[in-house]
Amino acid sequence: MSKLSIINKPLENTYFTKEDFNKNFGAEMASANEVYELRKKDGIKDYTLANYDFTFISDRKEKLELLGDLLVRNYGCKIREIKIAGKNWELSGDAIQFPVDEDNLMYWALDLYCKGYQYDCILDGYGAVADPDLGLPSLSIELYDHYFDLAMDAYNKQNLGMAIIHWSTAIKINSNDPNSWYSRAIAKDELYTWKAARRDYDKAIELAPDFVDAIVNRAANKDEAGEYGEAVIDYTKAIELDPNNAMAYFNRGNSKFNMGDNNGACLDWNKSKDLGADYADERISKMCT
Repeated sequence: MSKLSIINKPLENTYFTKEDFNKNFGAEMASANEVYELRKKDGIKDYTLANYDFTFISDRKEKLELLGDLLVRNYGCKIREIKIAGKNWELSGDAIQFPVDEDNLMYWALDLYCKGYQYDCILDGYGAVADPDLGLPSLSIELYDHYFDLAMDAYNKQNLGMAIIHWSTAIKINSNDPNSWYSRAIAKDELYTWKAARRDYDKAIELAPDFVDAIVNRAANKDEAGEYGEAVIDYTKAIELDPNNAMAYFNRGNSKFNMGDNNGACLDWNKSKDLGADYADERISKMCT
């Protein structure tokens, strides 16, 4: 399982701009915390199952129709009729139930926020449906693989929020499997929560010090944070464990280039190309003349 891009945008954003997305990202996290605290004040235990409804708005019905189609096909949501709401169009629906704690609710909401942006729609609100107590999910050890498989299925459908929730449940059942920590880190990275992803990569590597893919992904996480020297250390460790890892050489070259070490970068990019990474050609032709 390798790191993927978070968003394949089918639409140009004219309603929910990139500037607004970035500006309001932290506020969306804070809003999820507020919703969680209200739930906590009601005396509901952490990890109790709940159903949440949600509302999106946009300036065109067609955008909400595309988003609604994704939420039905990949998320299992129930969508109600899209209707006019003042100057906007509005889509509302119900999500499948999931166990709620502070992190699970935040990642569920962040994923909807990001998916709304993908389709130029704004997540306008959400709340728990007033159902009777749905109880807690079973955390029997025999269900570890079940939750891991649910997480993989959700991840492959771009349902990053539920992927994180299912991996979190798997970790509650068995916290000693590095694969769940590593996989959850990837999904967190794709929801722009890099610090939380880093902690999961750290745990995966603590459990499995020779976990090359986790080391490479943690290095990429560090590079994106501007920690180029630390990234180089991780890439070097990955190369020591797997001397034929073309991606580790290529990425280490990028980090070295970001540090101003052009010669070192070119050596790594050429090594990456020798190992079969044709994508290194562009860097070599532009930077290594």
